[in-house]
Amino acid sequence: MNFRTLCLPLAALAALAGLLFLTGCPDKKPTETADTSAPAEAKLPKAPVFNADSAYAFTAKQVAFGPRVPNSKAHRATGDWLVAKLKSYGLKVMEQPFEAMTFDGTNIHARNIIAQYQPQAARRVAIFGHWDTRPFADNDKVKKNAPMDGASDGASAVAVALEMARVLSQQPEKLAPNVGVDFIFFDAEDWGHDDTTQADLKDQLAGSGTDSWCLGSQYWATHMLPANYKAEYGVLLDMVGARNGKFTREETSRTNARAALDKIWGVASQLGYSDYFRYEDTGGITDDHVYTNRAGIPTIDIYHYNSPTDYFPAYHHATTDNMAIIDRNTMKAVGQTMLQTLYVD
Repeated sequence: MNFRTLCLPLAALAALAGLLFLTGCPDKKPTETADTSAPAEAKLPKAPVFNADSAYAFTAKQVAFGPRVPNSKAHRATGDWLVAKLKSYGLKVMEQPFEAMTFDGTNIHARNIIAQYQPQAARRVAIFGHWDTRPFADNDKVKKNAPMDGASDGASAVAVALEMARVLSQQPEKLAPNVGVDFIFFDAEDWGHDDTTQADLKDQLAGSGTDSWCLGSQYWATHMLPANYKAEYGVLLDMVGARNGKFTREETSRTNARAALDKIWGVASQLGYSDYFRYEDTGGITDDHVYTNRAGIPTIDIYHYNSPTDYFPAYHHATTDNMAIIDRNTMKAVGQTMLQTLYVD
């Protein structure tokens, strides 16, 4: 997950100080008062079981390749493994290679990976994630220039999607959901300029019209694959594998895909996962869903939220984002909720 251009909603601090305004980006809104009660829902239809052990193993496999930094051997090997794994499930797999320049002037070779389950289905749902890792742990207290494992930030989201694909591929036709599912893994999401930790570095993409973050989703949004792609809604998974995961109702998600957000949070509540999926409205962040929404896919972002004053947990962009923080219970909550949602019309 990238640092993102945040507008930190400092509602909690403002309340303590008696202030009625926020500091941060002018285009973001204050955090709203949360409704802690989940809406009433009809009984959930039967859905397949998400295997958290399998998702954990998929996370570990990606981490074992090494940091998945574009232009590296580990990056190429991971991409090849993802393509082969998705094909082994009988999905229709497409690769979208592209070249880009990063904020520090590095020219990278990257590829987005798209896999379609039930490609013939007219109704479609998109599951997005990013499979690359940030090349430097600039938020680390000691090793700021070290590459990261990206166990939660990247690998966990891809692992949840892979397990969803595996489970769906095993369902007989009569037990398949009434939607096709597109698993779209973006590349080059995390090689962006952090205004806080990299203030001494120049963002060479500033003013170019290209955000230094989310290069893969920006490319995909303007070069749709499949061509003229449409989906009822999309879900971006990002940082969904760490213990004590907490997911809130992010502003861009509420604004652009409220129906999908309400549906997913309702399903999570009925499954008993409200400790993870919080009925708490929080401010907007810049992530891949910004660009998929611009491309016409109403998309929500499910990511590990920390607090109003420090949006992301301590492992974010640090070397501590390794397998030691990965928790099967968090992955189960996300994966089972997502699988179940596909079966709710």
